[in-house]
Amino acid sequence: MRTFVKIFTMLLCIVILVLFAGCSDKPAEPDLGSAPAETPLFKEGEIVNVVITMEDGGKMQLELYPDKAPKTVANFVKLAKEGFYDGLTFHRIIEDFMIQGGDPQGTGMGGADEEIYGEFAMNGFRQNDLSHKRGVISMARAQNPNSASSQFFIVHADSTYLDGQYAAFGMLKEGFDVLDRLAKTPVGMDGQTPMAKPVIKTITVE
Repeated sequence: MRTFVKIFTMLLCIVILVLFAGCSDKPAEPDLGSAPAETPLFKEGEIVNVVITMEDGGKMQLELYPDKAPKTVANFVKLAKEGFYDGLTFHRIIEDFMIQGGDPQGTGMGGADEEIYGEFAMNGFRQNDLSHKRGVISMARAQNPNSASSQFFIVHADSTYLDGQYAAFGMLKEGFDVLDRLAKTPVGMDGQTPMAKPVIKTITVE
């Protein structure tokens, strides 16, 4: 009986040691995903200037910050240079919240071929401290934190409760009047689908 107790105790100790050893391992680093093809090379502190030109001639000039969200900026710049956004719409508009565009289907269900790693705190990415204040551009996504691709939104009114949950990556510098006008686009009964979706003529990288 004593022999059995000793053997059982030894086995129990081994199991406990294995469990504690597993718990003490360094946590795995977040999967940063693969960089988009033809990723631009950004210098430290570099700012990327882009202009969203609407079909009606309105323009919004934005600064993008690779230091805050490098893969997000690289992906957006890549798509813009390819002409991906040309002719797409702002398909979701909620005044005093945000305007959302960049979906090739125009329904909120589409995107580009590639999904990117979510560069925000909730996803283990700590360097992005850009707050979702009026004029900030950020990536839309599904429930999966790494599901962003082409859809983006521009914040119409401060929405800081989104901080750490979505990859903000730039700021509107000129064209707040255009943002305000787009935010006032009449929407349907659901309160967010424009009755006539504003068309993005081009997004150009300067």
